[in-house]
Amino acid sequence: MKPHLIVFAVLIAIFIAYNFFFRIEDDRTNTVVNILLASILFGYISFMAYSLLKKMKK
Repeated sequence: MKPHLIVFAVLIAIFIAYNFFFRIEDDRTNTVVNILLASILFGYISFMAYSLLKKMKK
């Protein structure tokens, strides 16, 4: 489970770094990139939950 948390921390760091330092000036494109990054984060959370439930079932 520890590698999953490391990857999740890296994804969060990328999300925060993008929003603080690498923002795109166009609001529409910036919103699209934020939505994509957030959906990747939530997808990874669901993957971690699925893998945890799978381990608990064994």
